[in-house]
Amino acid sequence: MKVRWTPEAERDRENVWEYIANDNPGAAASMDEFFSDAAAKLADYSLMGRIGKISGTRELIPHESYRLVYQVDGETVWVLALISTAR
Repeated sequence: MKVRWTPEAERDRENVWEYIANDNPGAAASMDEFFSDAAAKLADYSLMGRIGKISGTRELIPHESYRLVYQVDGETVWVLALISTAR
């Protein structure tokens, strides 16, 4: 399967990067690696996340502070959003 990030999810990811990098650029890079690794696993294990709060979606927790919301569409996994678990 292919994993694709929607523009909205990419924006979420950039916002997380900027927020963390203001205090600690190294931590921002590490967090972004968590996101990349989690998304890469979805290529082989697209149903590994739990059923999402929104119908038709699934959610994966790449880090205790964030959840990755995604949808499987044929041979593509679409990452829809990256959301802080504090919300």
